[in-house]
Order: sequence, then C-alpha cells, then structure tokens
Amino acid sequence: MNMFRLVSRQRLCQFRRFHKCVVQQAEANAATSTVQTAPVSNVDNMVNPKIDKIANDITALNLIEVAELSDLLKKRLNLSDAPVMPMGGYAAMPVEESEEPTKVQTSFTVKLLSFDDKQKIALIKEVKNLLPDTNLVQAKKFIENVPAIVQADISKDEAEKLKESLMKVGATVEIV
Repeated sequence: MNMFRLVSRQRLCQFRRFHKCVVQQAEANAATSTVQTAPVSNVDNMVNPKIDKIANDITALNLIEVAELSDLLKKRLNLSDAPVMPMGGYAAMPVEESEEPTKVQTSFTVKLLSFDDKQKIALIKEVKNLLPDTNLVQAKKFIENVPAIVQADISKDEAEKLKESLMKVGATVEIV
C-alpha cells in the first residue's frame, strides 16, 4: 500500500509539472499569437493535422483530466504502473535471487561431546560449579550421559568461557 501511495504521489507530481508547463506554454503561445500571426518555425507546418489536433486537445486538459487520460491509455495499451524513468536516469543493479541476508547468530549452545576418564572427578566438580542447582550426584549422571547439552541460548562470550573451563578439566566441547 505504501508503494502505491509513493507511485501515486510521484505521478501526481509529474502531472502537476506537466500541467504547469502546458499552461505556461499555452499562455505564452496565446500572448505571442496575438503579436505574431506567422508560425514560429517550419516544424509546425510539417505536423499531421490529426496529431496537431490531439496535441492541442491534450494541452487544454486540466490535471484531473490528464490523470484520467493517463489511466485510460495505460488500460488500453496494457502498460504497467512502473514509474517513468527520467531521460538519462539511473539503471538499477540486478539483484540476484539467490542472495539472502546473512543471519547473525546471537544465541549459542555448549555441548559436551566426550571427556578424559582420568579427569572424570574434576569434570563432575566443574559441572556442579557451572550449572546452578546441581549437586554431585546430578553432575555425575549428567557426565555419564555424554553427549549432552551443558547450556543453551547463551551469548558467545559466555559460551567461550564455558568451553574453556570444561576443556581445562579434559572435556571435549562444541559450541553450536
């Protein structure tokens, strides 16, 4: 809907400029036609009388009539509602459809993959300290069910710190 309003406003501005130019030209022609009876150039003599009549009729239209004429011509000629490019206008760069905006990962999951059996007790103590509301028995059960997720939906800094502390006690950890 906003794009429609933008295009409509652009067209309205174009029609206003067009109408203003036409009115100024008509006024100038009216002023000069009373002074000069001969045509300004030979170009007017070469124009088909039918085309000249159409041009005169169009220049006599007001803004609303010009808008109606434009809509009618678009319908009859099957023209799109794309905005008109100015002469010497810019060309838009083609956008590849395969390009998708890159997603930035904001939450990470720390996963315990394996551990060194020689440092199992140290790892249980570390897990107990890292996970809130966990006792030694729960930490031991957690370690025995490897691979397991230690913490999910944490920031990258927290995930890195958690990984370092678990790796110090012989664990293999992955951040996902």
